[in-house]
Amino acid sequence: MSELMTGPHLKIVMADVREVGPLGVGTLLGATALTTAMASAVTGVTLAALVALTLLRMKGQGHGNGSCKDGALLWVSSGLAAAVGATASGGLLGLVAEMLSQHCGAVGLLSGLVVFALLKPLLRVALRVGAEQDCCGLLEQSVEARQREERHQEALEGVQRQRVTVEMEQRITVLEEEGGAAEERHRPSWEAQWRERKEAQREERDRLELETERRSANEHITKMMSKYVDFLAFSGIPMTVTATVTTGFGLFGFGEYRFVFVVLLGLVLLMTFLLMRATQLRFWMFAGCMGVFATFAIAVLTVHAGQEVAGASARMRAAGQTVPPRESVIGNMSQRSALEAIAAGFFVAKLCQVAIGATVGGPLGRQVDRKVAVGAAGATAAILGLVQALGGAFGVGGRAGALLGAVGAAGVSLGSAAAIAVGWSTWAGTVATTTGMVIGALATGKWDVPNLIQVPVAYMFAMNSPF
Repeated sequence: MSELMTGPHLKIVMADVREVGPLGVGTLLGATALTTAMASAVTGVTLAALVALTLLRMKGQGHGNGSCKDGALLWVSSGLAAAVGATASGGLLGLVAEMLSQHCGAVGLLSGLVVFALLKPLLRVALRVGAEQDCCGLLEQSVEARQREERHQEALEGVQRQRVTVEMEQRITVLEEEGGAAEERHRPSWEAQWRERKEAQREERDRLELETERRSANEHITKMMSKYVDFLAFSGIPMTVTATVTTGFGLFGFGEYRFVFVVLLGLVLLMTFLLMRATQLRFWMFAGCMGVFATFAIAVLTVHAGQEVAGASARMRAAGQTVPPRESVIGNMSQRSALEAIAAGFFVAKLCQVAIGATVGGPLGRQVDRKVAVGAAGATAAILGLVQALGGAFGVGGRAGALLGAVGAAGVSLGSAAAIAVGWSTWAGTVATTTGMVIGALATGKWDVPNLIQVPVAYMFAMNSPF
């Protein structure tokens, strides 16, 4: 953020402020930052789900035995896929946004945002078709495997019944020929046979339980991935519409008019009303409402920053002091608006990433394992180190997008920690865990108090599953 607020990058944003107005720049940068954050988070979750499904299918085909080692491999592989996917997609989108803004200005950035919003539903259709074909193939394989398993089980049961019948006949023959003394002599072998049958029954029962758990996890992951794909496809549409309207007004010379702000507010309220009035409120609808209001907040802060400079100039004039030239005042207004747009866009996108990450980390912390909090924190540290090492190859925009992926991984850790804090049986554990979350948010945010908002955001999204 400090690099974007200095040098040529700030001049580009200032030029956009003069071209489309502070309101247009605020909505455009806000929509771009939030779209990048949401897309990178969903990419990470989708890749993690695909890796988990692949490993579960390999396990179901006999390439794994259901041991603790296999479970650890599943979680580690999925976590690494999520971290790499979120970081890579965020870096790529950030790099594209930087190139568009440098070479084409606000119009190019808006065009890229619109094209991306139109491509995402098409990507959803392609993923759905691929998933349906995959499911059909898997269903046929599953039916064939189940039939083979049933035939194999029937054969085993037949062999077992025949074996038990033979053993009983042998016992009866021995008892008839040798009398009661034979029972004591043959008891060890009979008990060994009985234990062997019980062990075989136990192994078969464990195998069936593992198969049921695998199928349940497979269905759960598939449904979750479908919902996140919907989230990726549709949640950015309200923000894109908002940015298109305000930027369009700015391009036609109406960016400084107050009625544009009224139009923006009415548009935000209308889209939110339509989404919330839907018969079935989905996660992407809720995220779309959150994103459009966040974009509106960024736009308000951007306009307010420029108005502060104009207000200070008016107060100086009223007090009889020397007022800077008009060109200087306009330049200061553009600079303050650009700085506020960048800062607000970063902050809101960061909160969005924390929220989405907590949505994933909360259920994992409650239902799976507390090690998720530590693993996600380790993934965050690894991403930060990787971005620092390879930062020069990404550019400023690419590094910004990649770091948003790190914030998403940190959100998973925060959400899991929030679930752990609520799950303590004593108040001491809850207070201690929450204190650690607060100190971590302040320390990683260079002791900036507004970063504390991340903690209640993590609690809210970790405790209330939108699915």
